[in-house]
Amino acid sequence: MAGTHPVKPPPPGRMGATTVPPADGSRAAGGHEARSAGTQDATSAARRISHDAEWLHWMPGLSTLLRYETAWLGHDVVAGLVLATMLVPVGIAYAVASGLPGICGLYATIIPLLVYAVFGPSRILVLGPDSALAAVILGVVLPLSGRDPQRAVALGGMMALVSGAVLILAGLARLGFVTELLSKPIRYGYMNGIALTVLISQLPKLFGFSVESTGPLRDLWAIGGAILAGRTNWAAFAVGTATLATILVLRGSRVPGILIAVVGAAVLVGTFNLAERHNVSILGSLPQGLPGFAIPWLGVGDIVPVLIGGCAVAMVSFADTSVLSRAYAARTRTTVDPNQEMVGLGAANLATGFFQGFPISSSSSRTPVAEAAGARTQLTGIVGALAIALLLLMAPDLLGNLPTAALAAVVIASAIGLFEVADLRRIHRIQRWEFWLSITCFAGVAVFGAIPGIGLAIVIAVIEFLWDGWRPYSAVLGRPAGIEGFHDVTRYPEARRIPGLVLFRWDAPLFFANAELFRERVLAAVSESPTSVRCVVVAAAPVTSVDVTAADALVELDDALLAQGIELRFAELKDPVKDKLRRFGLFDRFGETRFFLTIDAAVSRYHGAT
Repeated sequence: MAGTHPVKPPPPGRMGATTVPPADGSRAAGGHEARSAGTQDATSAARRISHDAEWLHWMPGLSTLLRYETAWLGHDVVAGLVLATMLVPVGIAYAVASGLPGICGLYATIIPLLVYAVFGPSRILVLGPDSALAAVILGVVLPLSGRDPQRAVALGGMMALVSGAVLILAGLARLGFVTELLSKPIRYGYMNGIALTVLISQLPKLFGFSVESTGPLRDLWAIGGAILAGRTNWAAFAVGTATLATILVLRGSRVPGILIAVVGAAVLVGTFNLAERHNVSILGSLPQGLPGFAIPWLGVGDIVPVLIGGCAVAMVSFADTSVLSRAYAARTRTTVDPNQEMVGLGAANLATGFFQGFPISSSSSRTPVAEAAGARTQLTGIVGALAIALLLLMAPDLLGNLPTAALAAVVIASAIGLFEVADLRRIHRIQRWEFWLSITCFAGVAVFGAIPGIGLAIVIAVIEFLWDGWRPYSAVLGRPAGIEGFHDVTRYPEARRIPGLVLFRWDAPLFFANAELFRERVLAAVSESPTSVRCVVVAAAPVTSVDVTAADALVELDDALLAQGIELRFAELKDPVKDKLRRFGLFDRFGETRFFLTIDAAVSRYHGAT
């Protein structure tokens, strides 16, 4: 785990108490007591060090700080200041896109950076508001808040608390592997859908009007109607479009495109007084000071949607964070524990929920900025957070003329970066059905919204996960001429089949969903055999598990085969699976003689018997 190293106990002889000869001359007794006391002290110290190591395991940032090198300080400070110039406009923009006051975006930047610096395992990962979560948060906040800013803040804060609690519990339960159940096409599908949803949600701000949100596609229809009706504020549209163009043109360069674009937009609006002369919506003054501790109280009717939304953002944020964290760990030649990553991300969400923030994630756009600026450790995030805090304390009016159209442009630029097209083309070329699976997830998010769409993605992921085991591949085996071993007769039609023997391979675990299919396919292989069958050998190497339903199906299959005078045998069955069969009582029924280590051994026994 990055930033965490085992603590080595001191060498023997350095932890014991000093031995002083007794005054009465009883050297032997005194020496024994001293050695005993020294042993006890050494044991106690070793336990204390072990406890400290376990404690530091959950605080890898603190562990890094304890071994901080002065050579890193300059790099971290510079990187933190550079990062802050990007964190401010992006944080405000994503807060507005999530249906919350812009100041909440800065609160949700300061607190997570400080908390993750202690609990996060990645040294340079940057956390904060994220465009991928904006659509999910907006889907909960907008219909429940009634456009009341205080209710919106409470809803966003409670979603962060739910997300943080879920992530911490999952990390402590070592469930960091769960996001691996979402295949790449499914991830692409829901992220493309979320990107489209975010983009559509920002178009009204870019055109300078507002629409009542009823879903991505219906919103798009309403936006088109508003444009045709002449509701576009062309001054706001010009400012927003210029901001978007600047960001896109400067993307990928060393020039801070977002900072230049938003500062230019604010200067333009302030210089020409566009807010009053052309009714261009602006951010206005930010509240001075730092966020205070506040418990986000909600009504009973808000609980269910907030719980669902909090769980949804937990899944999306960890899926993105785990991928990004692993990518940077590989680049820096370190390792990151996904379970600790869950805990760090969860702690950051939990903390920001109590300080007027909203759910956050890692950032694939701000982390490269920190890396390019020379970040060495989590201190970069701390410096960035402190710089934003100073801004709120000393210059809260600095961004007062920032137009909302420019903020919309920042979010739209980020949403464009979320779209994945190139790899989907590759998937379409090599595995057509997975491409359409991705399109289905994309359509689900685009039609029904972020939260129902993510639910659909999870359902599809579970179905995809079960499908291979539900309807697995199976084969009847024969021995092809000139090729070692036994192989599928449909791929090797010339393979020689042993008269009276059916070699049947099942390429999946045996469980409740496929147990009946297994029985049917074995019986079908027997009925289709070109010779009268006396024995069936199941090549069971791919069978990694058996449940109670499958065990009962084996008994039924054995009864059906015995009724035809056919014996059922097994080859290459793994020991853990055999242990299950023993627990189910099947070993007593079949007997040890029906199990063989290899297919060759089973065939040799058949030849010997016949």
